[in-house]
Amino acid sequence: MSDMMRNSLFFGAMALLIIGEGMFVSWNSALFILNFGLISAILALGVNLQWGFAGLFNVGVMGFVALGGLAVVLTSMPPVGEAWNAGGVRVIAGLLIGAASVVSAVFTYKKLAGRARAIGTVAVLLVGFFLYRAVFDPAVQAIEAVNPAGTGYLGGLGLPVLLSWPVGGLLAAGAAWLVGKTALGLRSDYLAIATLGIAEIIIAVMKNEDWLARGVKNVNGLPRPMPYEIDLQQSESFIATAQSLGIDPVTASTLYVKLGYSVLFTAVLVLILVAAQLALHSPWGRMMRAIRDNEVAAEAMGKDVTRRHLQIFVLGSAICGIAGAMMTTLDGQLTPGSYQPLRYTFLIWVMVIVGGSGNNLGAVLGGFLIFYLYTKVEVWGPDIMEFVTIGLADDNALKIHLIESAAHMRLLTMGVILLLVLRFSPRGLIPEK
Repeated sequence: MSDMMRNSLFFGAMALLIIGEGMFVSWNSALFILNFGLISAILALGVNLQWGFAGLFNVGVMGFVALGGLAVVLTSMPPVGEAWNAGGVRVIAGLLIGAASVVSAVFTYKKLAGRARAIGTVAVLLVGFFLYRAVFDPAVQAIEAVNPAGTGYLGGLGLPVLLSWPVGGLLAAGAAWLVGKTALGLRSDYLAIATLGIAEIIIAVMKNEDWLARGVKNVNGLPRPMPYEIDLQQSESFIATAQSLGIDPVTASTLYVKLGYSVLFTAVLVLILVAAQLALHSPWGRMMRAIRDNEVAAEAMGKDVTRRHLQIFVLGSAICGIAGAMMTTLDGQLTPGSYQPLRYTFLIWVMVIVGGSGNNLGAVLGGFLIFYLYTKVEVWGPDIMEFVTIGLADDNALKIHLIESAAHMRLLTMGVILLLVLRFSPRGLIPEK
């Protein structure tokens, strides 16, 4: 069987699973899986760019996804005028003082030598820290005191929400550049620990800095690129069209909105996939794979390995940031407490490994397949356990334990799938050529 035919069968089977979900369960559920499958495919492409192209073990995917979600708030939410008047300018001044302190400390460290270097650097950092806190803390308290139940933060720029997607990519790329400048010189296992720690720091900041995006109070009612269902249900033309198709207007409105998101997400996925494919087959892509396979030989040929690693680390993180912004837009709210490594790091890695590391089509397939199973196994779990224990009495301790453990079927299934793929197809369903 040719590669093209095999790939077509894989994607055709995936399409049948989604269509079957629509026909036998509900089209709302099918479009939900489709939309999050599209986002998952984009996330898998970002990780595949880093790992499949360059061999960079980034376990901080969650942090870059969260920054993409934060970008939606900072870009599309309207500014809170009272909060800005209370302390907006002082917060910005405090942040600038903090950044200037770090730059001054680096400058001092480079210019001095011996004991003077250590003393001077510490002195600059201490003065900068106390000055930063003196300006920043009162401003934050003033902002968070402004209607804390409804706002208590600065808000955003009030721009169209679609602009937040590239902004999310830029925000994640900027953070990746800072991380890469310090962590990319580490060995792969230390790089993984560093990126995981930095991701947790990002989430901790988002949870605790209420002035930025309300922290754990969450930001609800984010603008959306699609109309609201209630508005469609009040449109006479939409109601007439839905009735002519034999669909209830309420159901039709939800399907229309979800289908609109599907079109937008598909366009973004196609653009990123085409760019990734062009990069893969370009001289740059061949150079990245050469660096991945043998860094020593690549350095001997005059390649700047650290610089190239930084490039692809930033690019992959930017894609994850775009996907994070898309996900938050689809959810309609930013909930920092929902960002967990299991969902936004481990699961993405499973998608890449199962689909095929180093193959962009494999990453896309893995994104759809794993998210489908991740969603459906939670529904199938209780039924599977009931079937397995059908011969046991209702008060049997083993049966009770297995049925109560059905909630963990999702984690068990992901682990079993990963083990099976690593055992029987270690290069993934669509391996790298």
